Amino acid sequence: MARPKNSYAPELSKAQDLTMGLIDRLTCPADKTQVFLRDTKAPGLRVRATAASTKNPKGLKAYVYEAKLNRQTIRRTIGDVRVWDIEAARTEARRLAVVVRSDGEDPREIQRQLEAAKAAVIASAAAQLVAAEIAAITVGDIWPRYLAEGKPKRKDAWKPGYRASLDMMAAPGGVKKKRGQGMTRPGPIFPLMALALGAVTEDALQIWFERETVAGKHQAARALMMFRGFLRWCAARPEYRKLIDRDAGKAPAILENLPSNTRRTDAIEAAQLPGWWQGVEQLSNRTASVYLKALVLTGARKEELAGLTWAHVDFQWRKLTIADKVEQTRTIPLTPYLAQLLGTLPRVNTFVFASAAKAGRISDTRSSHAKALQSAGIDSLTIHGLRRSFSLLGEAAGAPAGAIAQVMGHKPSATAEGYRPRSVDALRPFLEKIEVHILEQAGVAFDVAVEPGKLRVVA
Repeated sequence: MARPKNSYAPELSKAQDLTMGLIDRLTCPADKTQVFLRDTKAPGLRVRATAASTKNPKGLKAYVYEAKLNRQTIRRTIGDVRVWDIEAARTEARRLAVVVRSDGEDPREIQRQLEAAKAAVIASAAAQLVAAEIAAITVGDIWPRYLAEGKPKRKDAWKPGYRASLDMMAAPGGVKKKRGQGMTRPGPIFPLMALALGAVTEDALQIWFERETVAGKHQAARALMMFRGFLRWCAARPEYRKLIDRDAGKAPAILENLPSNTRRTDAIEAAQLPGWWQGVEQLSNRTASVYLKALVLTGARKEELAGLTWAHVDFQWRKLTIADKVEQTRTIPLTPYLAQLLGTLPRVNTFVFASAAKAGRISDTRSSHAKALQSAGIDSLTIHGLRRSFSLLGEAAGAPAGAIAQVMGHKPSATAEGYRPRSVDALRPFLEKIEVHILEQAGVAFDVAVEPGKLRVVA
């Protein structure tokens, strides 16, 4: 009889010596919900393949242990085939077999005990069944509840950007790419979805993390931090607390391989400011030019300023209301030069920094900023570095630290100058003083009486 080709699906009617090749070829037919491939070396060990679904377009494969207990078939998930190797799964299956056989106790003696206390045995069996079902709960079973209930402390909900990242990290992939050709790959957290909560151990996470770092260290590290948040949430829930190891993601082997988290300190130096300003002024994209200048003049975070709408610009009372990372919003003074800058922008839609992109607003100015940096001869300066520049220039202008922090939206600190929030009018002199200092350093001659659009730069 000819030997089957490697492309053939494995025969399910008889046990096989499990190999990764067999497991890779195992698929679940469309007319079934799941199929099992039995192992010859560890009786009771199975590889379960589930049918494709909307949530898992390619289906899932996991090692499971199957046995007969009280004439009923019981199964327990060991773990995802992408996380567990075959020998580890066989070892776990043999351990579970010992548990089912009650460590070698005489089955006849067990039967006599069952007959003598039938009611107690039924209650015990029911309790064991419930315990087994709880122990079989997987990460994927709990993840939707975590997304619904696991919002950060003292917050009403996830921030939209972070929630979108959680969805992306746990996505099964297999969806046509929006950009480019081909299908998307599974998110870094997706391989953990099939793990039982009790199987989320240091060793399992170390194997997972090492595999994900091959695709990208920083992405793997971010996925790890997100998953550790999930573990902390589970540990705070009474129903999951005993099933989870909260510190599984803190294994020394994992922490040693985390990429360094070097804090950036880039900012515009005083000598670089004229060249940077001139480079930004020469950009062909007027909206990007004004946006970059506004970042330096307000110290706002890039997303906060990008989302500014005309409804939140008060030219009459000279105020800006900005979405805030710490609070819901913050209101800061609208200084004279910035007011004239904003007055030069066309009102295309509701956003001040409008764009033809799908979002309707400016989203990524890195290419424009790179042109300005090249023109100024500055090697490297991030967009966030403009925020740090405002802080340093504010200090040089002589503004109080508390006023600078309040304008930037930093979390208040009562230890610095006995911090007390200032009103918008109380902030105005300090922010105007900072603006004057920045314009002087940049070599910009500004006349408040000049009409918008007629600003001039002095070389």
